[in-house]
Formats: sequence, C-alpha cells, structure tokens
Amino acid sequence: MDVDSLQTMTPQEVAAVLGTSPNRVRQLLREHKLLAVPGSGNSRIPADFLQDGAVLKHLPGLITVLQDGGFSDAEVFEWLFRPDDSLPGTPVEALRSDRHTEVTRRAQALAF
Repeated sequence: MDVDSLQTMTPQEVAAVLGTSPNRVRQLLREHKLLAVPGSGNSRIPADFLQDGAVLKHLPGLITVLQDGGFSDAEVFEWLFRPDDSLPGTPVEALRSDRHTEVTRRAQALAF
C-alpha cells in the first residue's frame, strides 16, 4: 500500500466536512470510529473514510470487528487499503460502493 498516494485530510478539514468540531474528530479517532494514517499521529485521515458528508457508513463496525480479532490500528489500516482481486478492489472501495456485507464477512473470518 502506498500511503503517500492517499488523499488525506487534517482533523480540521474532516470536521468541516462532517459539520462538527476538530475535537469531535479527535474523539472519533480515540474511539476507533475513524483511523488516521499510521505514523501521522492523528494528523492525516484518508478522505476515502468520508462519503456524503459523513463517516463511511460501515467503517466503525468494521474497525471494531478487526480490532476485536487482534488487529492493531496499523494492521486494520493496511487491510482496508490492500487490493483484493476477489472483491475486486480494496475493502474501502467495496464499502464506498455499498458492498459492506462481503467486506464484513471477510473481516469476521480473518478475526476469528
């Protein structure tokens, strides 16, 4: 995964999209409802995690499933952006195109 090619946003930019405060965005990061790019602290959030002015619908639950299965934040992040020919695309792309059932099924299988 080439993190440098990801379009990212600051918490302030994400807050503007979500219509909330940067503090609320940082809270979403602490609660693992959003993830920042590993190694960026909480300073860079992938734009792909937002859609239609909201956090990608099934992203928080998917993060929880993977973390409950023992994945670290960095491993969750890497998995979300790893190309999967059987999807096709990445899990994030599948979530963005409303194919969350298959992505969640794969996450559950990996986690348990």
